[in-house]
Amino acid sequence: MQGTRSSKAATTDAPKAPPASKSKYTVTAKSGQTSKLFILPRSATADARIVSLPHPQNGQPSRYLVCPETGVYEFTKVAAPKTTPRSWLISSANCEIEKQGQVESAETASSADLFVATHVDPLFLLLPAMIDAKASKSSTDQKRLFLSSDDYFDKLPEESSHLSEIVRWPRTKALLESRMAAICDSVDAGDESMFRVNEEKLFSVILAKATRLASGGLPASVEEKFVQKALEAPILLRSASNLAGPAATVTVAPEGAESGASTPKTESTESQSSTATDGSTFSAVSQPSTAASSFSEDDVAVTTAMTASPEVIQLQRLRVAFDFICASYIPAAIAERLKQILSDKTASKTDFEPLNTYIAELEKLRKETMATRPTGDFSRKRMRDEEEDEARLEKKRKMEEEKKRKANESRGVRDLKKVNTTGMKKLSAFFTKK
Repeated sequence: MQGTRSSKAATTDAPKAPPASKSKYTVTAKSGQTSKLFILPRSATADARIVSLPHPQNGQPSRYLVCPETGVYEFTKVAAPKTTPRSWLISSANCEIEKQGQVESAETASSADLFVATHVDPLFLLLPAMIDAKASKSSTDQKRLFLSSDDYFDKLPEESSHLSEIVRWPRTKALLESRMAAICDSVDAGDESMFRVNEEKLFSVILAKATRLASGGLPASVEEKFVQKALEAPILLRSASNLAGPAATVTVAPEGAESGASTPKTESTESQSSTATDGSTFSAVSQPSTAASSFSEDDVAVTTAMTASPEVIQLQRLRVAFDFICASYIPAAIAERLKQILSDKTASKTDFEPLNTYIAELEKLRKETMATRPTGDFSRKRMRDEEEDEARLEKKRKMEEEKKRKANESRGVRDLKKVNTTGMKKLSAFFTKK
């Protein structure tokens, strides 16, 4: 009899239950469009709606927040740098569950863009309908007639626009008509008001906005690029060998100069001069000796050719603010007319002559400085052009991006790059038609 060996009955392997997650967030599966994050004003009521309206500058449909109580808001996009991708983790807003350390549901937004609602004057939305940008100036004065607000609303593009819906709200329509009255001549025709645009009133409104923006302070990046750098005079450098002698001439700007023009000063044994180095500014009495003890370690004296007065700086801020408003909210043809009025001293009641004079002298000085620019090694360090500095920063940024990209590569990808692929077919060769 064949021996048998007793064995235990085979047991079926039951599927193991997945381990319970310890995270308090339950991320739902991604489906459809990615969620976007908006910051809305507290003053907006529950009747506020996000609508599409034609953008005043280019006529393309854009998103706005319209509230019957508080007015119209535009969305400003705040985006994270492309070099450092980020995302949002959005959870439920149930405070009681949050206190217990649990969250019912959460989702991720792959884009870290933030849309902030900020007030915008509804006047800009109506400008393309109130002024025909294609008409010439002479024909515009003859053909411009008094029209009702509904006639102007009908002139705006209707494609992907919700304007017909929001003008049904009595308060919103009253707000639009009040802003039209600020730049128009109006007459009453029975129970209805008729409007005709007045370019002088329009210019006064835009100039008041630009003045308020300039006096309140421009953003730091705009101030640096369009005010400080635009009015910055070239730096004059003199080597110690050129200044060795009984007297030497250095062009400096007098303190508190209102005209902004440069004044040459002659340094003698009795005069004092203020000399600025790379990181400090100090005063020294010039000596007729050959030793350049009053200069920096690089034997270079740094001086500013001319300095803009506070009046010139404020006029530049006003011009930058005016140009920004025109470029952002006003059609190009209308903006060109407004800029012509701004340049007219009588019409604008603002004298830009000090600013124009300073810029003309500055351009002349820059040309002279470039023509007499020394080529010695002593000045190369401090006489780089702005383009050279920007190119150097751009190269440095690309190197940092390349370094970060390589650091994020996995070991397998780095090993594959070392494989000798000589003689191998590409992957696309297997999918070609034979």
